[in-house]
Amino acid sequence: MANEETNIQLQNAPTLEEQINETTLGQKLEKKAKKEKRKNKRRIAFEIFLILIILLVINVYIVLSIFYKGENFTVTLDSEYGRESGLVIYEEPENKYTRTFLRSDDIEFFTDISINWLPENIDNEGNGSHNGRNYIAYTFYAENMGQDVINYWTTIKIDDVVKNVDEAIRVMVFKNGEKIVYAKNNRQTGKPEPETTAFKDEDTVMLELTENFKVGDIDKWTVVVWVEGDDPECLDDLIGGEIKMHMTLTEEHILQEDELPQDER
Repeated sequence: MANEETNIQLQNAPTLEEQINETTLGQKLEKKAKKEKRKNKRRIAFEIFLILIILLVINVYIVLSIFYKGENFTVTLDSEYGRESGLVIYEEPENKYTRTFLRSDDIEFFTDISINWLPENIDNEGNGSHNGRNYIAYTFYAENMGQDVINYWTTIKIDDVVKNVDEAIRVMVFKNGEKIVYAKNNRQTGKPEPETTAFKDEDTVMLELTENFKVGDIDKWTVVVWVEGDDPECLDDLIGGEIKMHMTLTEEHILQEDELPQDER
């Protein structure tokens, strides 16, 4: 009887080949589980890396975004003497539709760029607004359509600044092809940034007098505004910042020989 039970157990016992196959299958399953685990770890690591990259890009995008709300850049003609001025401004030299107020097209936001990324011929790319993806570019003309020689002042004023974004702003001004790049002095050294002319003061980018502007004379102006990425002040402090500025041309009347001073009229 014992022998019969032993024979039955031996018959039911797995063969050596079956034991080897079972061991191999277990090893394969364990290896597959480890492989799957490593794969999941790599996938999770990749997803975390991707999320970090996206967050970094979004952060930089926000950090270097300068939101302009409403009027990006405007040009106003102001007659000091409150009379019909000989000085006029317009966008198209072929169609001299004169106005006292000009406005650039809106740009919702800026991201930082280098001055070297601006088109080389930006002064001659067009009239009126010819903005790029990350900069304002505006070209207009000033002409003396009066009967007398005049002087006029040109100024660019900063109307409003949030979070000191003006620290990294550049304003490039072309007058008849002659270029000047304006920037605030370096905050640490108090000296002008490389290859720039310092703002006239905290609220004034530039102030220039044009003298002996004869009848029929025309000045071509192009103004370009951008955030300079190489500026040391282009930092996280710019998050949520805003800036608004405008340009004004003011005629300075030259008293003619046969004309009485205004206070004696």
